[in-house]
Amino acid sequence: MKTICLYFEIHQIIQLKRYRFFDIGTDHYYYDEYENARIISEIAERSYMPALTALLDMIKQNGKYFKVAFSLSGVGMEQLELHAQQVIEKLQQLNDTGCVEFLAEPYSHGLASLVNEDSFASEVKRQCEKMKEYFGQYPKVLRNSSLIYSDDIGQQVAQMGFKGMLTEGAKHVLGWKSPHYVYNCVLAPELKLLLRDITLSDDISLRFNNKEWEGFPLFADNYVDRIAAFPEEEKVINIFMELSALGIAQPLSSNILEFLKAIPTCAKTKGIDFATPSEVCERYDSVGGLDVPDTLSWTDEERDVSSWLGNPMQREAFNKLYSIADRVRIADDPRINQDWDYLQASNNFRFMTTKPSSVGVDRGIYSSPFDAFTNYMNVLGDFLSRVNSLYPDEIDNDELNSLLTTIKNQDEELEMKSKEIERLQTKIEKIEAAETKLREKVEKMTEKSVKAKAAEKKQAPKPKKAEEAPAAAKPAAKAKTAKSDTAKKAAKKAKDAPKAAE
Repeated sequence: MKTICLYFEIHQIIQLKRYRFFDIGTDHYYYDEYENARIISEIAERSYMPALTALLDMIKQNGKYFKVAFSLSGVGMEQLELHAQQVIEKLQQLNDTGCVEFLAEPYSHGLASLVNEDSFASEVKRQCEKMKEYFGQYPKVLRNSSLIYSDDIGQQVAQMGFKGMLTEGAKHVLGWKSPHYVYNCVLAPELKLLLRDITLSDDISLRFNNKEWEGFPLFADNYVDRIAAFPEEEKVINIFMELSALGIAQPLSSNILEFLKAIPTCAKTKGIDFATPSEVCERYDSVGGLDVPDTLSWTDEERDVSSWLGNPMQREAFNKLYSIADRVRIADDPRINQDWDYLQASNNFRFMTTKPSSVGVDRGIYSSPFDAFTNYMNVLGDFLSRVNSLYPDEIDNDELNSLLTTIKNQDEELEMKSKEIERLQTKIEKIEAAETKLREKVEKMTEKSVKAKAAEKKQAPKPKKAEEAPAAAKPAAKAKTAKSDTAKKAAKKAKDAPKAAE
């Protein structure tokens, strides 16, 4: 049986305001709140709410047969909390069905996995805690920003305790291999890899409404027929995309949601089922390691990181930002941390790209990549000054490393204590449960004993009254006396009989 693994990403760009060189040192707020509110409200109305409602209807119509997965960046969740709470509520309704899985990803939707392991691990942990807070699920599978992956990243993800990771089924990595199998990280075989089917995913997210596309119009039955036609041994079909593809990239007028709703019905007729990423990892064994020495992603034709780091401007901005990553962690200032999250978001570097792309780049307020670079560097200049005012450049590396080591040791100690507290709480709960069970057992036994005694008392014969005993004994005594008199008379008669004969 073939299995479809359907996954959607939800992330929201934080729009920077126009920030000029002369604002550095005087204005520490970098965001266009009006534009942020307008954009997220529009996307929620045109895409998120209709799409999530359609997915909820699909679950109600198909029961436990239909499954779907989501990942939400932390900064995206913050925007939803502020401007589109109804989207979170709809996601919670989906979660209540038991047919939805929420995945881990970096909180900022940034590129920390490429340069700073500690920042990457910290971000993923914070996002997981947010998923636990809102949906009661602590993610078991990770989806990195834009499906970024390499052997080294996979090894770190495995060390973080995840059992699976999503990435791109890029041709230059797969070669002759198919993306329709489960693979594993070559440096950490316990980490399973789920590879996106590029063609099937992009047919929906990029080409569905393109009338010049040779596959237009795309119907659900034909789409499922293509899946069913794959060789029998190719069992896992991973279809991954942004949720905004449903309603923004592909307008609702294209009947994209009707197409999506028809897929489960068509899949049933072909004996194809649905599963979440965790279920796929549990159900299927890896067929072998996937060697990915260089970083790949799901963006542009190259499927690498050149969309964010492909030119000198991008690399300059990226290196400047992460040069203070350790100092930000030491400062642990709430306002600094929030700005750090927003400035890390990969979209900031995407705006600076100069490479041609088949997918158009919406640069927002920026007229060119150079305009985006200039504005970002002005903001970054002010941010760097604020961080350095807390931990100046004069602090040498040895002192900085000492502080980092202390913080790391404290974090590890807190984590160990938290685990010990959880263990003791679990132990207490078990003891309390055992006591409750024993108490209920004793109460049942006591109740049973009382009922048994009551039943015995009810069934026992009633004692005779005292005055009745002599009355009952009198006839017996009279009968005994009469019998004795008769015997005496018979004996006397026998004795007198010889005398009469003489």
